[in-house]
Amino acid sequence: MDYKPTVHLPKTDFAMKANLAEREPAQLKRWEEQGLYEKTLARNTGAKFVFHDGPPYANGHLHEGHFLNKILKDIVVKYRNLSGQRCDFVPGWDCHGLPIELQVDKKLGSKKREMSAADFRRACRQYANEQIDLQRAEFKRLGVFARWDQPYTTMSFGYEAHVVRELAKFVEAGRVYRKKRPVYWCPRDATALAEAEVEYEPHTSPSIYVAFEAVDAPAKLRALAGGRPLAFAIWTTTPWTIPANLAIAVNPDVQYVVYELGGRATVVAKELLASFLAACAPDELASGVKVVAGAEVPAAFLAQPTRVLGYLEGADLAGSTYRHPLWPRVSPVLAGAHVTTTDGTGLVHTAPGHGEDDYRLGLAHGLDVYAPLDDRGRFTADVPELAGKSTVEANALVPQWLAEKGALLNQVGETVTHSYPHCWRCHNPILFRATDQWFIALGDKDDPASLRARALASIEEIAAHDGWIPKWGRDRIRGMMENRPDWCISRQRAWGVPIPVFYCEACNECLLSAGVMERVAGFFEQEGADAWFERTPAELLAPGMQCPKCGGNAFRKEKDILDVWFDSGSSAGIVLGGGDLPYPADLYLEGSDQHRGWFNSSLLIGLGTRGAAPYKTVLTHGFVVDGEGRKMSKSLGNSLNPDAALKKYGAEVMRLWVAAADYRDDIRVSTQILDMLSEGYRKLRNTLRYCLSNLGGFEPGNAVAIDALLPLDRWALGRLAAFERTVQDAYERYEFHVVYHAAIDLAATDLSATYFDVLKDRLYCEAIASHSRRSAQTVLWHIVERLCRWLAPLISFTAEEAYQLVPGRAAESVFLAGLPQPLETIPEAIEQKFAELLHLRSLAFPLLEKWRAEKKIGKGLEAAVRVASLTRSTPDEAAEFLIVSKVEVLPVQGVELLLAPGTACARCNRVREDVSGALCGRCAAAVATDFPSFVPAAAEARG
Repeated sequence: MDYKPTVHLPKTDFAMKANLAEREPAQLKRWEEQGLYEKTLARNTGAKFVFHDGPPYANGHLHEGHFLNKILKDIVVKYRNLSGQRCDFVPGWDCHGLPIELQVDKKLGSKKREMSAADFRRACRQYANEQIDLQRAEFKRLGVFARWDQPYTTMSFGYEAHVVRELAKFVEAGRVYRKKRPVYWCPRDATALAEAEVEYEPHTSPSIYVAFEAVDAPAKLRALAGGRPLAFAIWTTTPWTIPANLAIAVNPDVQYVVYELGGRATVVAKELLASFLAACAPDELASGVKVVAGAEVPAAFLAQPTRVLGYLEGADLAGSTYRHPLWPRVSPVLAGAHVTTTDGTGLVHTAPGHGEDDYRLGLAHGLDVYAPLDDRGRFTADVPELAGKSTVEANALVPQWLAEKGALLNQVGETVTHSYPHCWRCHNPILFRATDQWFIALGDKDDPASLRARALASIEEIAAHDGWIPKWGRDRIRGMMENRPDWCISRQRAWGVPIPVFYCEACNECLLSAGVMERVAGFFEQEGADAWFERTPAELLAPGMQCPKCGGNAFRKEKDILDVWFDSGSSAGIVLGGGDLPYPADLYLEGSDQHRGWFNSSLLIGLGTRGAAPYKTVLTHGFVVDGEGRKMSKSLGNSLNPDAALKKYGAEVMRLWVAAADYRDDIRVSTQILDMLSEGYRKLRNTLRYCLSNLGGFEPGNAVAIDALLPLDRWALGRLAAFERTVQDAYERYEFHVVYHAAIDLAATDLSATYFDVLKDRLYCEAIASHSRRSAQTVLWHIVERLCRWLAPLISFTAEEAYQLVPGRAAESVFLAGLPQPLETIPEAIEQKFAELLHLRSLAFPLLEKWRAEKKIGKGLEAAVRVASLTRSTPDEAAEFLIVSKVEVLPVQGVELLLAPGTACARCNRVREDVSGALCGRCAAAVATDFPSFVPAAAEARG
């Protein structure tokens, strides 16, 4: 007889196959038509959570890093809005700068020569707008909620005016100055670089030791030399800087040795004598001596100990003078605390125009800031012998030149591979080059009024409130803030916010004025920064403006633009501060490189213009790497194609990739990883589907009160309650990987492998309106309805799709439903009951599997189980939980199996002793209740 029509089999419109690539765009369209994001904001009228978007650069399609960053932000925004906090997310774009210039240059080709600066800037603006449209569509495709039609852009007229006004506040405070000092310089792009635009890569450089002949030296040093020619030995990996040498620095607290080498009394640091001799005169070391840089070699290990002429302190060397090895220029030996004995000779070749430490030492002693290079890194006529040569060419020529002069102490062609700064755009080595630039003074960290000291204090205040996530973020930004030089804010480019400064044509006096900047900002507000290039100085300046020095009234405009990090760092001042987005933000979230980038510039500008940091909490994530932990690279062929990934996996799996990773480290991605996450996604989807498919005929009005649920259902609800406590805490701590793994554990272990497995008999075979079936459906309804809300920040498309099928759903969208109120914790008695049953299950299931393998049974319902005792459960509860037909409590050792006594029910397949005809008593009653007119097909055939 066919009783299948009487079994309540699962049925739902929630498809097993996700077809994400097809379903997701349709869902995005519905959300947009609903105005869903605006409705989520309107729903939350109480507490605010202020989240400020760090602007991505408007150039090119999105890559894996964009996916990671924006999905993390979206999880935060959705969780906060679901929790009842109004979290208004205004996305931004960084639009100025060199990469866009280079792309527009490429597009224009020779046409650029015919264009004015204003025309070229308009072409840059058009290109940036095209890139914003491109990236906005791709961000929306990920399911990211934001005010996409009301973004902030650093090239909008109002924003450009705001940037000038922010700069004016620094001018008014006396923190802006122009000076010639060394900065990071890219000779390929002919512009200064910010620290955040520099990356360090391995680089092979010449390694040379040079003797600088002493001209004048203290009597103690002369006495040790004993009439021999005296020389100071230096070491450098940038031979091209030797022409710019103006001093030698020694550490007054370091001990130096005077060593006879080649007839010269040569001075080096005592600790570095071994490595110096290994490079310059290896025969001078005794056989078998292991040379380690920085390790002192006692005289006993020298082949010729008598060559050590004596020792003296660095303080005794200061005040000496020497002759440049290439020219007759005489320069001083100066004391410098920055000199170390880590490598080299302990005497530092000092070129104030080509290094920060060199510059500071030179400044303290009145040295010239000498840098004989042009914008392309080629020597000027100041060095006739090298005029027109690049620094690369000079690196080869200078050692040969020094060798000819008898000043080179080691071999021409010796090299060293070391970490060296490169431009992050063109990836070429950069220079330290002194040029006239605009700076913001940071001041000394020991001066409480300095911007640097205030920034360090703010970093500590944020740390005191656990505001650096991970905690090492505090150490990273503090180290960068302590050691960074004054902020170079000028760039030698066209596409950016001009620095609104004028120069007197008559006397070259600089007109640096907050009032002038405010007037210029007014033009920018109406016309954009292009006004700087289209209007004359007379139009931009107030009528009758005169030079405060000479009284002249003719002026020219500054050609430099502002550092783009000043642009983006100013964002909080214009985006925040209103009713919906008060200043400061509760959270900034970006990659870990932003400790020296946007986090850094935003902090300095916030303190400099508003006296307070722009953020309370800063969360940083790592970088995306391939499955083996290697940096993504086109040359390695290990980059993921984001568009292909979306077509294959859908945005949902990419969202799970972000959620599942511990973002505090670098995040790996590969097709294998995404395939694995697809399996995780299927577990979550199947969990929702199981619940929905078994809610036929159920409405919230049918729900059983929690205290009236059957014990198994109460236990399952308790597992859900534990999950909810875990994930709410994880969301609050921004540990989204904990949410993902907790969801997978709940779905795979507590639900699918246990609760759902046990539940099928009751759902399929009990009478529709029976208490036992309604008890199970009540819990399934709670599970699916609550999981949709808890998982909506992670799997937004799927949570919405499932929520639309939840009986009696309370809201138009899962994102308008809010987070559920906490469930009660499970009673201790039920915990203990199911601890016992789970233990029994762990003993019985291996035996049942063995019987199945041996063909003694086909399914567990053909078996019965004997146990020695059940202290907290009844035999019927145990039989249900083990999915067997009977459990007996008899004096046995552990657990025993036997064939269940009785006959198999034709409807539920249980082997029961109460089977009459074809059905057990339970099924006969259920059929009579739910299908009173049912006639089995076989009975009809008999007629």
